[in-house]
Amino acid sequence: MSALRNRARGEVVLAIDGAPVRLCLTLGALAELEAAFDTDGFAALGERLAHLSASDLITILAALTGRPGAELAAARIDPREAASAVAAAFRVAFEE
Repeated sequence: MSALRNRARGEVVLAIDGAPVRLCLTLGALAELEAAFDTDGFAALGERLAHLSASDLITILAALTGRPGAELAAARIDPREAASAVAAAFRVAFEE
């Protein structure tokens, strides 16, 4: 699935309902996550995301995909793959 991503844009691919979906950590996604987790800044967001629940993971996937959380909650998503893809999206976005 890596051929479907644009690494220059910081995209990571995750299988959702068996189909490849691009995740991308944009400035808008970061702002959405700061609001959703009631944090102020990247450091506080990073601390908050250190220990995720399943609902947290759905919230993050919604921000990174632009899909509604309710749609993602009903989808077939491997939780380990999702957590790994989210971590990769953050890592790629902040690479130097």
